[in-house]
Order: sequence, then structure tokens, then C-alpha cells
Amino acid sequence: MRAYGIISSAALVSTALAIGQKPTINFNGNGMELASGGSSVQVMCEENDWPAVLRVCGDLAIDFGRVTGTNGSVTLLEYGSGHTMNASMIYNITGRSTFSMSSNGQKGGVIVAGTIGQSTIIDSLVRDGKIDVGAIEGTWEAYVSAIVESPVAGVSQAMVIAGSDRRGTIYGMYSVSEQIGVSPWYYFADSPPQKHDTIYATDTTVVQGSPSIKYRGFFLNDEAPALTGYIMAKFPPSPWGPGYNADFYHSVFELLLRLRANYLWPAQWNSMFNVDDPRNQPLADEYGIVMGTSHTEPMMRATKEWQVFGDGDWQYNTNNASIYPFFVEGAERAKPYEGVLTMGMRGEGDTALEAGDEVDVLESVVAAQTEVLNELWGNASVRDPDVVPQMWCLYKEVQGYYEAGNIRRLPLNSETDRTGGAGVYYHFDYVGDPRDYKWINTVQLQKTWEQMHLAYEREARQIWIVNVGDLKPLELPISHFMDLAYDISLWHKNSVPRWLQMWAAREFGPDVAAQTAELMNNYSIAAGRRKYELIDPSTFSIIDFNEAERSLDEWETMYAAAKNIMDSLPAATHPSFFEMVYHPVTAGYVYYDIMISVAKNNLYAQQGRNSANALAEHVLAKFRQDHQLSHRYNTLLDGKWAHMMDQTHFGYVYWQQPMREALPGLQYVMAMERSLVGDMGVSIQGSNATVPGDDMYHDLSSNTLMMSPFDPYGASSQWIDIFSMGTRQSGWNISANASWVHFSETSGSLSPDGSTDARIWATIDWAKCPPGAGQIVQVNVSSITDMSTPYRSQTQYGTQYSMPMLMLPINHTRVPSNFSNGFVESSGHISIELEHWSSISNNPSNSSVNYEIIPGLSRTLSGITLSPVTAPSLTTATAPALEYNLYTFSDLSNGIVYPSNLINITLVLTTSLNTIPDRPLQYAVQFDNQDTQTVQYVTDQPEGELPLGWEEAVSNSAWMTTTNWTYLEPGEHRLRVWALEPGMVMNSVWIDFGGVRESYLGPPESVRV
Repeated sequence: MRAYGIISSAALVSTALAIGQKPTINFNGNGMELASGGSSVQVMCEENDWPAVLRVCGDLAIDFGRVTGTNGSVTLLEYGSGHTMNASMIYNITGRSTFSMSSNGQKGGVIVAGTIGQSTIIDSLVRDGKIDVGAIEGTWEAYVSAIVESPVAGVSQAMVIAGSDRRGTIYGMYSVSEQIGVSPWYYFADSPPQKHDTIYATDTTVVQGSPSIKYRGFFLNDEAPALTGYIMAKFPPSPWGPGYNADFYHSVFELLLRLRANYLWPAQWNSMFNVDDPRNQPLADEYGIVMGTSHTEPMMRATKEWQVFGDGDWQYNTNNASIYPFFVEGAERAKPYEGVLTMGMRGEGDTALEAGDEVDVLESVVAAQTEVLNELWGNASVRDPDVVPQMWCLYKEVQGYYEAGNIRRLPLNSETDRTGGAGVYYHFDYVGDPRDYKWINTVQLQKTWEQMHLAYEREARQIWIVNVGDLKPLELPISHFMDLAYDISLWHKNSVPRWLQMWAAREFGPDVAAQTAELMNNYSIAAGRRKYELIDPSTFSIIDFNEAERSLDEWETMYAAAKNIMDSLPAATHPSFFEMVYHPVTAGYVYYDIMISVAKNNLYAQQGRNSANALAEHVLAKFRQDHQLSHRYNTLLDGKWAHMMDQTHFGYVYWQQPMREALPGLQYVMAMERSLVGDMGVSIQGSNATVPGDDMYHDLSSNTLMMSPFDPYGASSQWIDIFSMGTRQSGWNISANASWVHFSETSGSLSPDGSTDARIWATIDWAKCPPGAGQIVQVNVSSITDMSTPYRSQTQYGTQYSMPMLMLPINHTRVPSNFSNGFVESSGHISIELEHWSSISNNPSNSSVNYEIIPGLSRTLSGITLSPVTAPSLTTATAPALEYNLYTFSDLSNGIVYPSNLINITLVLTTSLNTIPDRPLQYAVQFDNQDTQTVQYVTDQPEGELPLGWEEAVSNSAWMTTTNWTYLEPGEHRLRVWALEPGMVMNSVWIDFGGVRESYLGPPESVRV
């Protein structure tokens, strides 16, 4: 695991807990006291301000109560002659008739909040020079916070929050809420408030400018079975289906605002936002939420609305007479409210339009929709994106149905001056090929940062909307996404661990922030290697590179850390920690354990091991544990989140979710019968074969296995498994004909139940090993069993086999003393993490382009990418070259392993896509002084079809491309690699001299001298 810098817990305790916010709150006596002991904060605002602002004043007062134990008060001041705005939906949903609130506590400090141009109080403070809003006036969602003397009559001093618009004011107040210790997830993830006796407003002025992205939000999609099941259990149905009503959505609206987001695509598949509950849309507007509809729901009409109320086929070229008024009704219904209208059209149920005339149909659709908008708003308004915002999310008609966390297209230089701007529709939850991923969080945060940073730098800044499926359990990546969208300038390539520590402090408290951040950083990387739904027993190698064991050990370590942290937390914090940390980590560990154990069970059964049966039982126990974890989640807090963990995740056979959980096949051996080879079997690392006996993995009638070569630069040990295959207790001895070959154990016993099977580790004492290559050591493994009868003495290894032998090749070779700063071949390969270059060769004429390391953006260590991401296309003459010194021992002149003198070099890259169609992602590579080879590893296909190899790449979370090279002799060599396009991320390289074995993650990194 990579080490990273942490923030001291003392600093987190004494300062505010808001992520990415300029601090205005402290707890150490600095500035103006807001609340202390039994005193309560006084929140003051003008009654004529926006209902959204007045409502949040109440939230702020209650948030102080959550932290100090004493709610604040809300006083509505009467200034000016303006009229109060309609707040009927807020009153309806809250059961209140006024925004004013009293408090039982003594009067504490004062917070005055208001919106420029809507609050006479704020306008008078500006006019009197008491607060300077020049930097934010007239801007989007900005605010100023300052300590002001005598802001209103009878108040000597107050913290004043002035917003440039209603959401600016709201974000200023919710920033205080978060800083004092109330998480945006206090409801949806049950995060307990942090407790403080005294809260102070720091004597500072904060100017928070407009967010990086104008419209920032999420899409509740793919919502069955989990979210829909929850809705069915918790809310009364509508006449047309599940009750996605205002009683549900008001909490979603509040969550968005606390996350400093503003935009929502509501649940789609079995609901109608504007129809299921007539309160939904006006309530959203009173809260200050910008409503939209998904990429497949034009003109503010839900998909289901056509299914329920539509007339005829959803095909514009044959049924425009019915569809046109359907568009009109949607636009008319949306006109009174703040929203972003989806343009264009897809086939019914998020499918493609009929093949052959998509472009002509889309042109007709958009022309008709523009006509509708012109009639309602006027031509000038429709052309102004600030008056009638419109969004066209191009999908299958012009590009294939795929994404999987990789942005498909970004604006070209010639497109960045479009008045409407550009945006990104991103996925944390996905339905489609190669597999759905809908269960639990598998989002690699480093990938999110890299892709959204690329989008921002390439001017996609108008809309960022992310598909979050059921909302839960994606709390962590949602928070990260919204913080990037709010102020991306705060976050850089190394910032994920720091962000995670701030997130953990906010959700669970400063004392466990550092260890929780480290845990979830490791989880993000591990879970991002491959979606759970794509993992099966064949994914990780159980015989090569100790890959399966290393992966499972990593998950077990994470599980132990999660359990230790949870055990240290107060009971009030257990639910939130369970939902956001313990459950995903433990469920992930159980899932990996099941798949790896099934793989072992299948292999062990084929090898005749008695322990295969115990492994099968272990898998069944873990399967039950998976159910228990889901049940625990669904019944937590008296079933508050019932059905939220109903998503099936075992049993995938194609892209769609399985209808019922089902394990992969298990195998049992007949333990009541002795094997044909006696009571003992032997297998080795790197092979499925077992001796004595016959199988398809070694020569028939041979009792000998060839182990992998040992050398000083490879693995320090290899395992040998000795296991029970019979019905009687027996013993074993292991020995070698070389004293410098050591074993972790030299004798032992085997019980018929397999519980004493042994994994023996062979090591070499290189100080005593003779120098030279090609040495062979013989290893004997003998069985010790009851020979009390002639039959038993003659069938020690069955009726036809004999004592197993292992042949251990030894290559005691050394690099010359003058070789340094490079990688050394072992076992016929060299594996390199590309961040470990020997040197970089820069072009002096192009010094503005360089390489950056993104820690964690990889399946193994890190990503290497060009900076800036707006750089032009490069060549080997203009791009910096990464250079790697190599030393090899292989002699391939005889052509035994490969065609003579031929090697393969495989580069591993993240699954980026060609966001600029005429600039496909490509790299160049050179071995020694041979001609450079340029590789275009993402090859787009016509009419938006999948790029070549996409399903394999996205399943593997990596592109892998191989080039062939001439290799003449052992000794020193040089590898050079150039990234030729920004936006591509390189991870590692494997140089194969014939020794790279099949595995998922590839060989571990070679020794670097």
C-alpha cells in the first residue's frame, strides 16, 4: 500500500469539518460566540426572501441543536414592502405554517442570512458599506460571509451570509451546518452530528465564488429492485405505481442542497415525477432544485407517461401527430419552474431509434421541440441558455451504449464557444454489456478525479450529472463527485487520500479519520480493479504469482481494519459506519472469498484433495454470511432502509442481473474411498498437476513435476502443497539433494479430513548456492503410512504409482556491478510499474508538456499521464520519453520457448476512450535501437459501435496491447515509452521472454537494482 500524508486529528477537532469549504467556524474561542452551553444561535432573515432560503434558516437552527443540544431560533424580519412568496408545498410537507422558530435556550449569537436583491437587510448592509458583495453580485450561486457590526436594530454583531441568488445563500448556510458538524448524509446515511459545547464564528471574510460546474446533480436510475422496493415499503402507492412522492423527494432535495448540488433527474423506470404526486415539481422549485429528465425523456415527460397516457407507437416519423402535443404538454407544465429541458428523442425504453433514418428523425424531432419552445418562451429566450436551459444527451443514435466510468466525447476546440456549453453524463451505476453493476460501491475515486478533471479542462462545465442508481449505497462517490463539481480547483491528482480523510472526519469523527481514509482509499482501488458482477472463480490465478491469495489477504486486511475501527466507535456512529464502510468492505471480502474458494474447491476436487469438501462447506457458510450482511443492512435501525440491499449479485451469466442469487458450481470428492494413488498427493506453485497419478497437466505415468526456476531476482519462495487423498492417517517427509535448499517444514502428518494439509515453502540460501545457471535440484516427497499388511505395504502410492519427485531449476546468476537504476529479468519476464522510470528524456523545445503520476489510478499502483490534458497531439520527437534500463539472462536463440529471438512487450493502460474522434489515443514504444512502433490502442468503429476489444477491456478495467520485438542476446537493454495523446493513462509494462504466466493482474513488479 502507498503511504500518503494525513491531517492531524487535533487539527480536525479544533477546526471545521466541512469538505472544501473556506473555514468560518471554530471551536477554540476565536471570534464571535454563536452558541454555548444552554444558549442558542439566533438565525435572522427577511420574510420576503426566497422560501428555499427561509426553509434552510430553519435547518440551520435545528443543526445547531443537533450539535449543542439546544436548537436555535429563526426570526423573520419585516423590511421593505415586498410580498412573501408562495411556500405552500414546503408547509404541506413539513406540517408547519410559518418559517419562524422559537428556542428554549438563552439567546446566543446571531446569524443574518439573505439574498442580494431579495433581502432588504442585505441590500442595506451593502449600501451602507458594511459588507462587500462586489465580487459575487450578479453571479451564479456565490456568497459572502463576514462578521458585521450592528447589522440590524438591536443586534451588536452578527455573522452575515449574503448570497448572490437563493442557492448562494443556501450554500452559505449549509456550509456553516457542515462546519459545525452536521453531515449532508445525516438522514440518508445516518451520520451522527459531531458534538460541541461552544461554537464560534471566526472573524474572517469569506468570498465563495460560483461553482466550477453550473448544473451539478444525480440521476436516480436502474432503481429496481432496491430503491423501488424501499419506496413500496415506506410510501403509499400512486394510482400508477410505486409512491415516488414528495414525502420521499423532499429529503432528496435537501441532500442535494447540502452537497452543494442543484440538479436532479428523478427516478425513471416505474414512476412519473410530475404525475405520481402533483406536489413533486412545485416542491422542488420551492426548495431551489433545478429539475430535469434523463437523456431518454424529452421535454420534461417521464418515460412511463407515454406508456400510460400516450397514443400509438413512440416513433416520431410515423406518429408525430400524437407525440407533438405530448411534447407541448410537458413544456407547458415545466414553464413555471426552474429546469433544464431534455431535447432529442430515443427509442422506447431507452433503446435506439429505428435503424436507417436516425439522423433525419432526430433533426425533425429537435426542429419540432424548438418550435414548441419558441411558442411558449419566444425565440430570443429559447436561444439564451440562461433563460431556457436545454440539454441534448446524445446516445445510441450517434455513439454506442457504453461508458463504464469513461467519458465518451468532449468538446473540440471549435465547439467550446457554443453558448449552451457542454456537460457530462457519468455513471456510478450501470445497466448493460458486459454486465450490470448495481450492487455496492465499486467506484475508483482516482478515476473519477481523472475523468472529471479532463472534462473540466476541456470546457465541459455546464452540466455534470451522475447516474447513482438507488442513491444508497453510493454515498461516498456521490460526495466526492459533488465536491469536484463545486470547486474542482481544490482537488488535484494527489488529493484523494486528503479528501477521504476530510470525508471520514465529517462522517465518523476526527479520531478515526486517518485510518478510515486509508482503508477506503485501499477499498476504492481494490474494488475498482474489476466489478463484482464480472468476478468469477476463473478471474484470479490460484497457482501463479500467489495472485488469488494476495488479493484475498488484501481484502482480509481491509476487513480487519473496518472491524477494528467500528469496534472503537460509539454506538451512535455504528449505523453510518456500517452503511458506508463496514458493509461494502466486508461484503467485498466475502464476495472475493467465495469466488476464490470456489476456484480452489474446483481445482482441489480435480486433484483429489479431501479438503475440497471442507472448502465447499466454507463457500456455503460465506454465502450465508453474504445474506446475513444484506439482511443486517435491510433491518438496520428498525428497517429504515428496508430493501435497499435487495440487489442480486451472485449468478450472472449475461449482462442482466440474475433473478435469484446462485453460487458457481461446487464439487465434492468421495472421502469414504481412498484415491487410486494412495493417501498423499503433492502439487506445486504454477501448475494444476498433482503427483503421484495422472492428469492432463503432466506426462502420463510420470511421478515428476518441474517447478518454476529460482533465481536471486525473483520470488524468494515457492510453495509445495502436500495433502490428504485417502481414508487413513498418514505422514510425509520432504527433502532435497542440495543442503542450500530449505523447507518451512520437513515432515508432518495428514488427517483424512484434510485439516492438516500442509503448504511448504521452499527457499534458497544464495550465500551457499553454487553460481551458475541450469542447475537442477531433486526434491523427494515420501508418504509414511501403515504398512501392517502386504497390501498396504504394496499400495503406499496406489497399485501402479511411486514416490513423487519434484525438479527444481536453479539459476544463480548476477547482474554486473556496473548495472544500476534498472530492472532485472526473473523467470523469463520483467514487470515494471511505469512510474518507476530510470530517466525521462525531455524535448527542450516542448518543455511545457510533462508526465504526472496519479497515485492509485491503476489495478496495481498508479497511472502516468501527460500534463496538461489540453496539450496537442505529440510525436516521439516532441513528447517526453520514459526510459527503463533492463538486464536480461534469457537466451532465446534456440527458439524453444518463442520463435527464435522474439519477445513480447505488453503495455497496460486504463480504460480511457477517444474523446476527440480524429485524435485516437496512442503510444509509442521502442526496444533498444529498433524502429519505434506506434500503437493506437482504442479503435473506434462506424456508427457508434463498440471500439475493438472494448468489452474485454472494460471487464478487465484495462487496455492491454502487445508489440513484438527482436531480442538478440542477454545483457543490458533499454525500453522507451512515449504517450502521444493527453487523456491517456499508462500503468505498467510486461516484457515477456517466455515466462509470463496467465493471471488477471499480471506479474508483480520485478526487482529494481
